[in-house]
Amino acid sequence: MSDKPKPSVVVFVADVRRASTFYREVASMDVLIEDEGYAVMEIDGLQLVIHALSGEPRVAPDAISVREDSYVKLCLPVASIAAARSLAAANGGAIKSPRHEWEARGFRACDGHDPEGNVIQVREPAT
Repeated sequence: MSDKPKPSVVVFVADVRRASTFYREVASMDVLIEDEGYAVMEIDGLQLVIHALSGEPRVAPDAISVREDSYVKLCLPVASIAAARSLAAANGGAIKSPRHEWEARGFRACDGHDPEGNVIQVREPAT
């Protein structure tokens, strides 16, 4: 067993609880720690830290601006893209329609966004 810290990604948001609920539901992530300022979540060797962005205004669901141009995209394994699409919509985000899905390297993928407009990708095993 290694003493190295697990790889992690930090996503800065205005609403920690809403974002952590989204990732917990869509990607079946385990919540390790959660409070108003941050949440630490985990899935298969990767930790996701949802961190409050000081002074960031909360955004109404109908006013989300999807950040299409970003330097980082979080790609998460899911059991089913179709199920992730429904869960994303129910939790304030979205996964694009099936016509946007594509396959590579043994997986099927589709992009979407979390409740704050951060672009994500969900991946299921290719059949």
